[in-house]
Amino acid sequence: MLASASNEQPTVSDSSEKPKPVVILTLGMAGSGKTCFMQRINAYLHAKEKQPYVINLDPAVFEVPYPANIDIRDSVKYKEVMKQYQLGPNGGIITALNLFATKFDQILSILEKKEDLDFVLVDTPGQIEVFTWSASGTIISESLARSYPTVIAYVMDTVRCTNPVTFMSNMMYACSIMYKTRLPLIVVMNKTDVVDNQFAVDWMADFETFQEALDAHPSYSSNLSRSMSLVLDEFYQDLRTVGVSAVTGSGCTSFFGAVSTAVREYYSEYVPYLEELRAAIAERRQGEMEEQLKRLKVDRGEEVKFGTGQEEEEEEVSAATLHQLPSLSNYNDEEHVESGDDPEEVQYEDTTMAEASFDRFCKS
Repeated sequence: MLASASNEQPTVSDSSEKPKPVVILTLGMAGSGKTCFMQRINAYLHAKEKQPYVINLDPAVFEVPYPANIDIRDSVKYKEVMKQYQLGPNGGIITALNLFATKFDQILSILEKKEDLDFVLVDTPGQIEVFTWSASGTIISESLARSYPTVIAYVMDTVRCTNPVTFMSNMMYACSIMYKTRLPLIVVMNKTDVVDNQFAVDWMADFETFQEALDAHPSYSSNLSRSMSLVLDEFYQDLRTVGVSAVTGSGCTSFFGAVSTAVREYYSEYVPYLEELRAAIAERRQGEMEEQLKRLKVDRGEEVKFGTGQEEEEEEVSAATLHQLPSLSNYNDEEHVESGDDPEEVQYEDTTMAEASFDRFCKS
């Protein structure tokens, strides 16, 4: 069963301190209406007397229909990057994002100083792969997620998705983004003023209905989509979907209700994962430090001991036992010479006991 969006007001609860602003990271394919959707939810929040902070990360956009607090175009000149590094359009966008990501800590510092923020709205480049699968996109999304509750809004063009193959392509992309970032995801079915999104909801809820739609478009891609629909059945179970029109503003209340649910998921699932990741990193660094210390002591000729106190005590006892065993170096040759014995012909009676003790020492 698909997760339904409630009509709750956008809130983030935190009893210990003032709630942090919620980051809405907007992703979607070119032409899906991301920028118009950003303009709509920005206007909606102002109408609800909520304070948004808008960040534009698209260096190639000519103009944006909303006032951006931080605009990548003010820091990195897209055309100059293309000219200086002799790059094409996509290469210029990637390089501009890489340059901007090197200073993203300054963006986080600016956000920390803002005390009255409720939401941080982030618009991304039209070429979805440029941000989703680039190093700079990963740095930006993870930096935001580590500091603030972050939700991904995947915007899809409902009109184009009337084709079941295109619909499946969007679902595959949404699934890959969710599993890559591990952040709460909301599928925003935009342009519902043109085509109602109920058909897409039915396709996700009923496998047979989607198969009937594929039968009307026989092709190799349809066969692939038919197979992938079975794989995505589990993905559909807890997927949050909202129908929105960026033109009329319908569905914004339901969208922010879904955001509230996604924020609770962030605190219940992503934050524990983040703590485990931090603990694993700290443990790995501790192991690396111990290994470096071990090599340092070996280089200095010092004795290196590892393990628990009991193991060290057993090791010291075994070493002391070994030192008490007769050996050629401790054997008094002069006494045997005086008694007429040849030191080379002397038979050591304790050889068997020495070997057994030495084996125990090695095993300890």
